[in-house]
Amino acid sequence: MTDVTNGAANHNTPAVLVLEDGRMFRGRSYGAVGTTLGEAVFATGMTGYQETLTDPSYDRQIVVQTAPHIGNTGVNTEDPESRRIWVAGYVVRDAARRPSNWRSEGSLDEELARQGVVGIQGVDTRAITRHLREHRTMRAGIFSGSDAERSDKELLDEVLGSAPMEGSRLAEEVSVDESYTVEPGDHGWEGEPRFTIAAVDLGIKSMTPHRFAERGVRVHVLPASSTLDDVKAVGPDGFFMSNGPGDPATADGQVALLRSVLDEKIPYFGICFGNQILGRALGFGTYKLRYGHRGINQPVLDRRTGKVEITSQNHGFAVDAPLDGPTPAPEERYGRVEVSHVSLNDQVVEGLACLDIPAFSVQYHPEAAAGPHDAAYLFDRFIDLMDSQKTSQSEEAK
Repeated sequence: MTDVTNGAANHNTPAVLVLEDGRMFRGRSYGAVGTTLGEAVFATGMTGYQETLTDPSYDRQIVVQTAPHIGNTGVNTEDPESRRIWVAGYVVRDAARRPSNWRSEGSLDEELARQGVVGIQGVDTRAITRHLREHRTMRAGIFSGSDAERSDKELLDEVLGSAPMEGSRLAEEVSVDESYTVEPGDHGWEGEPRFTIAAVDLGIKSMTPHRFAERGVRVHVLPASSTLDDVKAVGPDGFFMSNGPGDPATADGQVALLRSVLDEKIPYFGICFGNQILGRALGFGTYKLRYGHRGINQPVLDRRTGKVEITSQNHGFAVDAPLDGPTPAPEERYGRVEVSHVSLNDQVVEGLACLDIPAFSVQYHPEAAAGPHDAAYLFDRFIDLMDSQKTSQSEEAK
């Protein structure tokens, strides 16, 4: 929720960040002036703030940047990962006085103001991050200008009256209203497409269909409310579900859709929210992490190869699945499943691999915009899975 009252601020406009446990941090306004409410989370990326701001998975979240200096490269029209800024609010320590980069087309604070994003600067983001790590992510509000002059009790009461992230259904809020197609020929691929996939947009980042297209895969991006008929109408060789915001426990429609796709034996690949939906489709539960994984330096172990990947992540929920060995899926018709990837920081499930049906998923972002490209092989793994399934079906038809 954002209530912008006065447009852009000057750098002396007072602002305050209020956490739901009563902790307050006072600084100066950054971006738009007014009030915004959301879940306070921290992101550890040293670069890529524009990609962070435009990641739909941050819908209704107030993002605290742990990197101290933000805004020095400005903003441009090439780096956004979606059609707008999605964060509910933005918290930085040292905001750049002016951008300095050959690609810059404007300043970050001006862009935040233009899109009505309320932020705060000049606060101790290290202290905020440590507080969230010790006490968990929590509801929060940023109040600036005249709104910051209200009593502490009034501000805290407004935060406590806001909706928690648990139980929030947000994928439909950020998804496209109409489908569109990303063609391989527009991303450097020469020749006919190798495969066609249906990708359900639960908060998809633009780099994801780009990564598919540059490998020769035509991507039909579909709304979050799509049905099995919508999926089959594009004649897909594979099915994909994207990252996205909100509580996976609310995604009953997407879980039902995925089960119908799995029953059709259409190869499946999911990332982030798509991993949680696969977990639920297989019969596992999900739960909220204490403070989540957000940033571009998260270490993950691929248990199949023994290799460690440094990954880009943005999730506050996780799949509750057994870590030890292959196990029968609670939904028995899907056979055996194993946890393919785990976080090396806290052993959270970071990937699932089905052993008896063509489906796998990971909790992180292999498109990595911004971030390392250690996990880019997953796009090729999905292509191999589609190729294998097509070959198998051809042999069965003979």
